Amino acid sequence: MRRYDIDRLCTPCYLIDLGLLRSNLELLGDVQKRTGCKILLALKGYAAWSTFGLCSRYLCGTSVSALHEAHLGREYFPGEVHLCAPAYRQDEMDEYLRIVDHIVFNSFTQWRQFRDWIAGAGRSIECGLRINPMHSEVKTAIYDPCSPGSRLGIPIEQFRPDDLEGITGLHFHTLCELNSDSLERTLVAVEKQFGRYFDGMKWANFGGGHHITRPDYDIDLLCRLITDFADRHDVQVYLEPGEAIALNTGFLIASVLDIVHNAMDIAILDTSASAHMPDVLEMPYRPVIVGADQPGVKKHTYRLAGPTCLAGDVIGDYSFDEPLQVGDSLVFTDMAHYTMVKNTMFNGINLPDIVLYEPDTDTYTLQRRFTYEDFKSRLS
Repeated sequence: MRRYDIDRLCTPCYLIDLGLLRSNLELLGDVQKRTGCKILLALKGYAAWSTFGLCSRYLCGTSVSALHEAHLGREYFPGEVHLCAPAYRQDEMDEYLRIVDHIVFNSFTQWRQFRDWIAGAGRSIECGLRINPMHSEVKTAIYDPCSPGSRLGIPIEQFRPDDLEGITGLHFHTLCELNSDSLERTLVAVEKQFGRYFDGMKWANFGGGHHITRPDYDIDLLCRLITDFADRHDVQVYLEPGEAIALNTGFLIASVLDIVHNAMDIAILDTSASAHMPDVLEMPYRPVIVGADQPGVKKHTYRLAGPTCLAGDVIGDYSFDEPLQVGDSLVFTDMAHYTMVKNTMFNGINLPDIVLYEPDTDTYTLQRRFTYEDFKSRLS
């Protein structure tokens, strides 16, 4: 891992390494060149708009799920804006029609409700339907779009081939942090149920959850799957990863505020699992800390906890070679995706700074520092 000059930073802060981000984008750009597919940045996973100029040099546009994301994509990211959500509000549709290029509907009911609006939009908008092959690859139930009772996508028994006039594409999303073998099995299920309907379409969206920039990801298999599908059905293939764009490109740097003891040593940090890295509690998962290990492996073990009043604001138990001291800095890895887009100011705890690091010039740029006004403006 690159060594950063922590002394030049205030904590807590999210640090985005632009060099690492470029490396991910170059890999994704290569997938596009090899296959002819188009890759979109899913803003639900990563929406640091100050890096969109860089991202747009490699990617074709953004994937959005709500009105504010749509505005952000249109304002800061040159390229296509694709909209996909479980349902749309009628009072927002006119604004969507001024912003987006693709709209994916989650049901035939909503498609029928809005298709005349789209026809009268005065600009060309591609319309699609989200399908659900009911093929589960995701092991964590809360992130499985194909679990029984899922509200996401149209199962084959509810598909209405007589209601496809005006529909130019089909969208499916079955993955979360998975390799291309999961996509291979998904495509078998998708084509078994819906294959004949792709033959009349212009495009197919394979959704997100493709962990393309992970070191062990099978890119050759991905490229073969995309190319074979596109050739078989004569469609433009889209992918819309969020996490893969920013995977392993960011860090959350925190400091020790105090150390207390209750059955074990507990270090209270200036960053919070609940407020600043909510997937630690929601997923759940254990973030990696530079220089730390599992409890008991190294000489000194601590429970790391946040500063909020939530009793469960605990990051996890870690061991270190040396005792922690008040003021020590800790570096959490892989903190660019699903952190800034999901964090909160719960308890009035301030959000971490956002800092961009450019390795070519060894430059740290403070992109954003949050204040009381940011907390107050969310409430009334």
